[in-house]
Amino acid sequence: MKIKYTLTLLLLGATATAWGAIGSQRSRTVSDLSAYCAPASTPASASVVFMPDGKSYVERSDDGRRLVIKDIDSGKEGETLFDITHTRETVLPDFEGFTLSPDASKILVWRNSEAVYRRSTTAEYYVYEVRSRLLKPLSTQHPRQSVPMFSPDSRMVAFVAGNNIHAAKLDYGTEVAVTTDGEPGRIINGATDWTYEEEFGVTSLMSWAPDNLTLCYVRSDESQVPLYTLPVYAGTCDAREQYELYPGVMSYKYPVAGKPNSVVSVHSYDVETRKTKQIDLPGGSAYYIPRIAYGPKPTMLMVSTLNRDQTRFELFMANPKSTVTRSVYTEEAKAWIEEETYTAARYGENSFVIASTADGFTRFYEYSYSGSKLRDISAQGADATDYYGTDALGNHYYRAAAPTPLDRTVYRLDRKGVVKAVSPDKGTSAASFAPGCTAMLLSHSTSQQAPVYTLRKADGKELRTLADNKAYAAKAAALKAVKEFIKIPGEGGIELNAYIVKPRDFSASKRYPVIMSQYSGPGSQQVLDKWTLDWEDYYASRGYIILCVDGRGTGGRGTAFRNIVYKNLGHYETIDQIAGARYAASLPYVDGSKIGIYGWSYGGYEALMCATADDCPFAAAVSIAPVTDWRFYDTVYTERFMLTPQQNEKGYNESSALLRALHLACPLLVMYGTADDNVHPANALQFVSTLQSAGILCDMFVFPQMNHSINGCNARQVVYGRMFEFFDSKLGR
Repeated sequence: MKIKYTLTLLLLGATATAWGAIGSQRSRTVSDLSAYCAPASTPASASVVFMPDGKSYVERSDDGRRLVIKDIDSGKEGETLFDITHTRETVLPDFEGFTLSPDASKILVWRNSEAVYRRSTTAEYYVYEVRSRLLKPLSTQHPRQSVPMFSPDSRMVAFVAGNNIHAAKLDYGTEVAVTTDGEPGRIINGATDWTYEEEFGVTSLMSWAPDNLTLCYVRSDESQVPLYTLPVYAGTCDAREQYELYPGVMSYKYPVAGKPNSVVSVHSYDVETRKTKQIDLPGGSAYYIPRIAYGPKPTMLMVSTLNRDQTRFELFMANPKSTVTRSVYTEEAKAWIEEETYTAARYGENSFVIASTADGFTRFYEYSYSGSKLRDISAQGADATDYYGTDALGNHYYRAAAPTPLDRTVYRLDRKGVVKAVSPDKGTSAASFAPGCTAMLLSHSTSQQAPVYTLRKADGKELRTLADNKAYAAKAAALKAVKEFIKIPGEGGIELNAYIVKPRDFSASKRYPVIMSQYSGPGSQQVLDKWTLDWEDYYASRGYIILCVDGRGTGGRGTAFRNIVYKNLGHYETIDQIAGARYAASLPYVDGSKIGIYGWSYGGYEALMCATADDCPFAAAVSIAPVTDWRFYDTVYTERFMLTPQQNEKGYNESSALLRALHLACPLLVMYGTADDNVHPANALQFVSTLQSAGILCDMFVFPQMNHSINGCNARQVVYGRMFEFFDSKLGR
């Protein structure tokens, strides 16, 4: 039986008035949530920039005005590398960040950065010469630049402005145009388009030769990529007053599944002759070029390529002078090539490291440049997630989902093949290594321990703590709920990893409502032994139990568990979330008639799939910024798991939340931001329109001028506050 619900459309700008009229309780809810949202809920972090010598590091002073060198072993403060109050020629009031040149003789500092998309920015860059204290603009011809890159000898900087690459020759104070055909909406040189940035996690595709004589880059022709347009309103968060009376538009190239992508090609620029060449790759092999990087010699440009289906990866070695290329490594997958294959690749003096899923887990291997496998690096039976490098003794350092999938541990493989953990082996660790892997900055947390940042030798020996978060942890103790890790039974005897969060005053004699929290996307993982302080802790304080289940398709458990969702997104994930709800309902302290489900982005999609399932056990669902049909989402992500709609029409139909909207079986709240350039508002609007046309109503809450993250100006508190109000009205304690 279909149940019909009331549609309530609330705009963020009217929220305070509406809630004030209803009563103070709901306003207090949003106010109380501030402690569970950034920045209040965010622990302190520590970051250092290691010097090229691997013996010291650079730390920003507490007042943010100086960059100071410190000794790794002793922590003793050395010389001041940069002082914003003692520069020559140019004076800056502040700076946002910095990059050291390879020999640390120069520093790039920047200020006034502006976001382009999620990861990309433009900014005003300046070059500082350490010895002379001279500070000059990186470019006098282009006031804003992006993705600047020092040459290996620190004497040049390549950067992108106006979709063209320019090279600043720092010794002479001159600037050369490397490319001239760049044009918005057509040609991008050196930088990347929206899809590459979002789905390949890369904003720059440039690489300097080791001898500084050649700059190689990827050229993207996006002229055939369809244009997507979003309305721009004035809003009240960073208000754009020019759109107060008439909205503007944001237009950019966005290819939905099955549509044309940018056509990419590799080129080289000769610094001495100022001539460019195209480096041709075998036809069809390089539909995508997610990475380029030089090996140890100027004749060894390493080009990572993928076919459009992302089932075949091929690594080429190209000679930029002769343009001759040869294949050195190929990987083919039954489903999709894992991203670590190209993101974690590293090129050493005599060999390279690459990831492969050939044995059922993502593992790192060492290969010769002739294409012969030399050794296994990461251990069997666990997914490796990050490769950090090798030291002078030949030890390799990496991170893996071990000893259990809930953990992230940093390991060292020595020359004898012995693997040793160099971080705590329970909880979540991550490392940043000094050049030559002589030392590392290690972060470590567990579900009940806030992150601690320590400086350590590469063998794990602790030198000192840079941030312990003791004061933060003491404050969080009154807010943090206990997270219990459990396993629940899934389809066919599969055990699913899960965690449960109970109210601090939990009583086994009571029966509680449950909210299931999930993301569920391929390769993602929510059930991790790591620190979080978020809405779940607040909801637990208000009498709810939170259950999170990592169903099939999620990461950390090998290829077979992950790849089962291939070409059929939403199917197994829904079965497993429903299994989680059935398990929750079986618990003696749970009211089985009061189970809700929540998700954001892919999780929002999965919440809709659960709410429209034939055997839906949920009493309410909240879907934030959801994909509602994979035909609406971008090529790289969607086709990685689904192929194109032309290749897999049946899969797209069965995976569509939109096509099953009329089966909505529980109250639904949909939320989204009108400026979401990632998962477009059309997804939510088309779903709601389908319901309306059939006389089926839902609640909807809109955030003007907010993007996919819906953050800033109290928006996140309002998201969680509105969600709390909705669940409270439907699940009622």
